[in-house]
Amino acid sequence: MTKLVAISGSLRKGSFNTALLRAALAMAPEGVEIVEGSIHGIPLYDGDVEAESGIPDAVTRLKDRVAEADGVLLFTPEYNNGIPGVFKNAIDWMSRPSSDIERVFAGKPFAITGASPGNFGTLLSQEAWLPVMRTLGTVPWFGAKLMISRAGTVFQHGKIVDEATETRLRAFIAGFAAFVAERGR
Repeated sequence: MTKLVAISGSLRKGSFNTALLRAALAMAPEGVEIVEGSIHGIPLYDGDVEAESGIPDAVTRLKDRVAEADGVLLFTPEYNNGIPGVFKNAIDWMSRPSSDIERVFAGKPFAITGASPGNFGTLLSQEAWLPVMRTLGTVPWFGAKLMISRAGTVFQHGKIVDEATETRLRAFIAGFAAFVAERGR
């Protein structure tokens, strides 16, 4: 069984990226389990907090979930043409202590997708994640791109209402799952 963890980079209840993630959970191909990870409850990174109190529980839970997975799906919003601060902050915390980078990230397949209300569908955010993924030693999957633009017309009440988007998401998930399974052989 291939196990994937999916993480939305938004804290907003009505997030398009969380809706996209939840749609993906239901699209797991046979032999694949997709579980949701969360950045909720992760404080702003502060080296003093780390030194005094250690790694926060919310960070430890997410790190362990990622470390146990065969691959990771990032559902990234795009804020001001870049990576959302809360999402980058979560990844920064997960890289602490630096000795954990190997356990959590190294050699792990990652796929990046996202939805935005604008016309470019998180293109710049997805591209901005690549140096971070390289630095952490992940294996980014380049088999397909999925950037959902004009998300306000694609989702209603947290559900995908656009058949073409649903088809593209299903193909994206299946392609990434196949990539992860092939690497695991």
